[in-house]
Amino acid sequence: MIRNTLDSKEINTLRDLPDMIPVFREFFEDWTIRVFNRQQHECRNYLSPNRREFYKILLITKGAGVFTMGLNTYYVEEPTLLFIHPNDIISWKNLSEESGGYYVLFKKSFVSHHLQLKAIIDKFALFSDKAKSVIRLTEDEVPRITQYFEKMQAEEQDTDNADYKEDAMQAFLQLLMVESMKVARYPKPDEVTEDFSHIHHFFNLLERETSGINYETPIRIKTAKEFASDLQMHPNYLNALLKKHTGQNASTHIRNRILDEAKALLVQTDWSLQDISYSIGFAEQPNFNFFFKKNTGITPAEFRKSF
Repeated sequence: MIRNTLDSKEINTLRDLPDMIPVFREFFEDWTIRVFNRQQHECRNYLSPNRREFYKILLITKGAGVFTMGLNTYYVEEPTLLFIHPNDIISWKNLSEESGGYYVLFKKSFVSHHLQLKAIIDKFALFSDKAKSVIRLTEDEVPRITQYFEKMQAEEQDTDNADYKEDAMQAFLQLLMVESMKVARYPKPDEVTEDFSHIHHFFNLLERETSGINYETPIRIKTAKEFASDLQMHPNYLNALLKKHTGQNASTHIRNRILDEAKALLVQTDWSLQDISYSIGFAEQPNFNFFFKKNTGITPAEFRKSF
């Protein structure tokens, strides 16, 4: 079945949706696992091109949409489970006003802390093996899967037994994955459009360029022209594609990504401002200070102090 996954309707990037969870500041706050009801936190059209610090399991019980993970795209119009790795480039295009189901977010640190959970994740490979990351459900199977999200949410909201909350929730996560394997039917992906293929390759390159930033391996390329050259396309064509489908041109996406990395380095490391500026492509620290303040309204030093 061939479907057009991205038409002229704009797909937002997550950073452009300030009320979506988690927002940037919450990224640094002290949470490890959270559960959401899709009726209260609906899925809007969005593109998530950057790596995240959390895994996501999404249960869709009502509504319809087009979900794209990497270069695989799926038309979702029946109950579906999605297992999303932190490094996956994903998009969701909503095709219905109905919204039902749940999703759970849990950080990498949560997995590292619970070794049995990590063992289950590694054993079943629901997040790493893209052929297993999408599971179709029958209506009869939905209650069996839904119960684990409901139990996790009940534990999250239980203030009387806070000391046992995470242990209980990771146990329900394990049971959720076991139950998912029992009922697993893996649909074949639909064909991805040429437009989205180009967009995916751009964000994949942007991720590769920024994911391992340090003083020894600073950003190699950071202009739209350089990215277009690596992708073997004209800069105007790349900009037109991104503008059409995300509302932003290549330079804006590159700038935002570099800015996010700068914020992460300021908060998560004790590197000097000079080292950070060099790592993200600024030979001179004053140029980095100007770039940061122009886009955030405060200096890097002020941003660091705010956390």
